[in-house]
Amino acid sequence: MRNYMVLFLGCLLFHVAGTWSLPLIDRDEPRFAEASREMRERGDFIVPYFNNQFRFDKPPLTYWFQVASYRVFGENDFAARFPTAVAAALAALALLGWGKRIGGERVGWWAAIIFTLSLQTFIHGKAAVADMWLVLFVTLAHRAGWELLDFNAQRPTSNAQRPTAFWWALFYISLALAFLAKGPIGWTPLLTVAIAQRFVRQEGFATRFKFVRGVLLMLALICLWGIPALVQTHGEFFLVGIGKHVVGRSIVTMEGHGASSIWMYLALLPFYFVTVFVSFFPWSIKLPALWKTLRVNRDGTDRFLLTGAVIVFGIFTFVQTKLPHYTLPAFPLLALLAARQFDSLRFSKSISIAVGAIYLAVALFVTPALAKLFPSYALVRDSWPNLKPEMEFGAVEFTEPSLVWYFRNRIHGFMMPLKRKEAEEFMSRDGARFLVLTTRSATEILPHSDGSWRTYHVKGFNVAKGQRVDLMMVLKMQ
Repeated sequence: MRNYMVLFLGCLLFHVAGTWSLPLIDRDEPRFAEASREMRERGDFIVPYFNNQFRFDKPPLTYWFQVASYRVFGENDFAARFPTAVAAALAALALLGWGKRIGGERVGWWAAIIFTLSLQTFIHGKAAVADMWLVLFVTLAHRAGWELLDFNAQRPTSNAQRPTAFWWALFYISLALAFLAKGPIGWTPLLTVAIAQRFVRQEGFATRFKFVRGVLLMLALICLWGIPALVQTHGEFFLVGIGKHVVGRSIVTMEGHGASSIWMYLALLPFYFVTVFVSFFPWSIKLPALWKTLRVNRDGTDRFLLTGAVIVFGIFTFVQTKLPHYTLPAFPLLALLAARQFDSLRFSKSISIAVGAIYLAVALFVTPALAKLFPSYALVRDSWPNLKPEMEFGAVEFTEPSLVWYFRNRIHGFMMPLKRKEAEEFMSRDGARFLVLTTRSATEILPHSDGSWRTYHVKGFNVAKGQRVDLMMVLKMQ
């Protein structure tokens, strides 16, 4: 138990390091953080809202954890990211326990270390998004499925297993929670089990899994939230959440992340098999040797882990929208495979110490210097003394979610995305208000600006669009 506590606290501190100094990154982080705040404000824990509009992109699990974090730490960047760090630390714990079952203490510790120090884990272990909770519950489901398949049944030295009922319940509950984290992609362990059972060929497969009863349990848990959500939104949550953000994301490019033509789509098919060498760094340097070893010599457990990883990579290979972190649920499986094959502990220890030190240095010393490049954060910081809770605010051309998250720390209302021709009329209304717009278009959009209005200028970088921005904020006190 002491080892588990040491690992959990160490991973938690590693992942939270620097989360308080780097502003939330557009667009996903502010969307999650703000939706959780609005969930808390409304007292409605069924249907998420962002900027007073329905947000059907993701199921509610991440919002629930962020709301709980806000109650402890307040509504701030650190609190929005803290639940993700907890999920990443719990995933490391799951790997320690699973690795010990597979190959002893060494495999367990190295699986946890490899996963934690992978570049994509370092990035997403600090991000206020849903991915790490998905990774945790997919990993737990894979572990439970592996136990139910009983790969260690013929090993006399294997540890005593817990009752099958425990692993059965964990398998289906984890599948339900994985869905509540990020949707149907959380059900990939079902495919892994369906394929991997061919490697075992033991009697009692159907009896141990009790699929009908288990799927009913999984769906019942999902429906505790899903039915009220569908009723409350008249079915829109399903049509948009599944129809657009699952099916639509699979067949069309969303937000510019993917191919714009059939030829580009075909060219991008190997995308994840290339980006894994960056995402899984530094351990990716051993992937070619690992693959060579597995082709020649692999047992049932290796096949199970490899099957689970290939399923994740395969699904997202054919999905139209592509982002490097989509394959993150496969990383715990890759970590276990790598840990089983490590033969040079001295090399691995040196790499771990060096990479861990570099990551901590980046988190603690580099990210604070980057804060000034985030325009929304800089505008709020500069204008904070003159912001009043009752102010209305609008935005033209630059309407990134970070504006909503940071300004609503001070303002009670919501952002009004405006067209160019609407901006001058907005500022001419009675009452305190302000407008955010690009500096280059300020004179054209507001040709008759009042001399009493306060103005603020910031330059920064729009991460969502990958371009520099020069913003101006015009504020009317009354």
